[in-house]
Amino acid sequence: MLRPRSPRTVPLAAVSVAALAASVLTAPVTAASAADEAPEQIVNGTFDNGHAPWWGTGNLTLDSSTGQLCAGIPGGTVNPWDVIIGQDNVALVAGESYEFRFFGQATPNKVGRALVQLPVDPYTQYLSASPELSVSGNGYRYTFTSPVDLPNAQVAFQLGGSVEPWTVCLDDISLTGGAEPDVYVPDTGPRVRVNQVGYLPKGPKNATVVTEATSPLPFQLRDGAGRLVKQGRTTPRGVDRSSGQNVHTIDFGHFTRPGTGYTLTADGETSRPFDIGADFYEQLRTDALKFYYTQRSGTEISDALRPGYGRPAGHVGVAPNQGDTSVPCQPGVCDYTLDVSGGWYDAGDHGKYVVNGGISVHQLMSEYERSTRAGTGQPWRLGDRTLNLPESGNRVPDILDEARWEQEFLLSMQVPAGKPLAGMAHHKIHDDSWTGLPLLPHLDEKRRELHPPSTAATLNLAATAAQAARVFRPYDRRFADRNLAAAKTAWAAALANPERYADPADANGGGAYNDADVSDEFYWAAAELYLSTGAREYRDFVLRSPHHTGDVWRERGMDWGNTAALGRLQLATVPNNLPDRARVRASVAQGADRYLATLTAHPYGIPYDPSDNLFDWGSNNLIVNNAIVLATAFDLTGKDRYRDGVAQTMDYIFGRNALNQSYVTGYGEVASRNQHSRWYARQLNPELPNPPRGTLSGGPNSAIQDPVAQQKLRGCAPQFCYIDDIESWATNELTINWNAPLAWIAAFVADQDNGDARHHRR
Repeated sequence: MLRPRSPRTVPLAAVSVAALAASVLTAPVTAASAADEAPEQIVNGTFDNGHAPWWGTGNLTLDSSTGQLCAGIPGGTVNPWDVIIGQDNVALVAGESYEFRFFGQATPNKVGRALVQLPVDPYTQYLSASPELSVSGNGYRYTFTSPVDLPNAQVAFQLGGSVEPWTVCLDDISLTGGAEPDVYVPDTGPRVRVNQVGYLPKGPKNATVVTEATSPLPFQLRDGAGRLVKQGRTTPRGVDRSSGQNVHTIDFGHFTRPGTGYTLTADGETSRPFDIGADFYEQLRTDALKFYYTQRSGTEISDALRPGYGRPAGHVGVAPNQGDTSVPCQPGVCDYTLDVSGGWYDAGDHGKYVVNGGISVHQLMSEYERSTRAGTGQPWRLGDRTLNLPESGNRVPDILDEARWEQEFLLSMQVPAGKPLAGMAHHKIHDDSWTGLPLLPHLDEKRRELHPPSTAATLNLAATAAQAARVFRPYDRRFADRNLAAAKTAWAAALANPERYADPADANGGGAYNDADVSDEFYWAAAELYLSTGAREYRDFVLRSPHHTGDVWRERGMDWGNTAALGRLQLATVPNNLPDRARVRASVAQGADRYLATLTAHPYGIPYDPSDNLFDWGSNNLIVNNAIVLATAFDLTGKDRYRDGVAQTMDYIFGRNALNQSYVTGYGEVASRNQHSRWYARQLNPELPNPPRGTLSGGPNSAIQDPVAQQKLRGCAPQFCYIDDIESWATNELTINWNAPLAWIAAFVADQDNGDARHHRR
């Protein structure tokens, strides 16, 4: 996740690029193009005279006797690059646009990878496509623009990673310059944009119409049988700067009849269908939390518990893994090893990061704490046997069982007593270099390394361990005591080492997660320690912190690098004896009013509108986190406007946006499903699954750091800076700290039972 202050950086050259193609032809390519008259860069791409200079890896026998290049692909390989057919010494010119074409056939159907790349480490890919090769055979065409002058580029077809053997045939392979770059135009569907999942019967109901009209337009609401049930007129909103679109708003909030298959029609367009009800939020409450089990490291994932997602334990030292049970530091960092097995894989890679794990496990524990204290809370919905976990049935709420899996990992990252920097926490643990996609965790053969301790990681441990001491005490006093001791030790170590920052250049094999201002982490950790102990030391630190009375409600929202708001929300909601607690609670409503004003002014109804009109990496997570402030203000005040603001925020997440798609897998007619992941990688390998239902995509990111986004989204308006492609890691990542606020807010909405504030109790 990239923050302006503290980015998670990923080297361009170290990460594979996906599907830069703008079009794929489903019949052999015969039409002439402008590139046909340009010099051919491929030698013997028609295989009329054998197959030289084409080569294959040692596990292949190439056969061109039929006039095509065919090979039997062995089964049982792990990585795509375990089986390659290639040609070297292909010249590229910087700034030149190229057309790459070929005919491909597979028996049975398979997904391959077609690359134009640097032939040596780091194997920078200038074109990477994932064609679906069929038995009947198809022609494929892709365009790309070379960013470099390179006399010796490599064309490669990566064909490994299949359990079963198969056969491939290639023909008419061509690479020519002078191509017209294809322009990527997303399919945004009907111009009437709705929450494709559904609206609450007694909640706000708003939709957006993209239109050139400047005067109000008539609209009609029809039920699933096509009957007209409501009509009215739109409200013009002008040009929305986040999308560049002229839009109108449809407000049909007074219609309250539950049902399925509703549609809205305006300006000659009919929306995608949606429901009016509440059950989908109850389902999302559990789906968003079930995501974490399949992210677990160090344990087998049971297919019986998550059908279609079962896999062997990852990083437990079973070959080819080197494992996380005895991990050394980077060279020169320490002289010991730690058992840091367990925890959650952070995102779609195999890294585990304390600063990102911290906010994630905190928000799961906070979701549980809210359920036990808020007037509308329903803790039994998060109780034992609700998430179908291996621990279900142990008389501990399943949400806490899941949180414990991560918290145990965070505890294991603490520097042992007697060692330099004892009590601090190592910043992260991951591979010593980047792996490619797809790669199941148990097949990762890279060396694992502990990275230097940091003040930020140490304070994340102090905060979450202090919270865990409070939350787990009714269920496991020994674990609670262990956490409290670790929290106090971490706090003291952070005070003694207040400026040990993660190196922003330490980003080979995993994100840097660097943060050069940890005053907010100090505030959050002091708040949690005070709430769990009541000790004067922590209370006084809270009261002295500039964040305690300062404005913590960033226009961009809270995240792993900006945690002061976490402390403020906890101090406002968890009982305590702060002398200014009334002011603290009132400040939450003030922050919520600010986000609500942003939402009301925004033509798409979002509590997020950065003044520079640039959407951040993980913008969806920031939007949902701002909704958490609205939800907390409702819990504190009982005022319906805050709860209504939460519901409107979810409209954007579920499809009322410029791209007309839901960003949650399995929710909505058109939803994200190819989030960046090495094991939820169906787009690259049909033998693997898509991400689980209830997985939030990072969403639009104006910086478009990955090559897929740079190729297709250049010049995008903020809401259009997104593509549902597995290798667009800058716009389509999945992470533990994005699903955490999704789970929190889904539980909040589900808890309302779509009633009103009369049942609210404080």
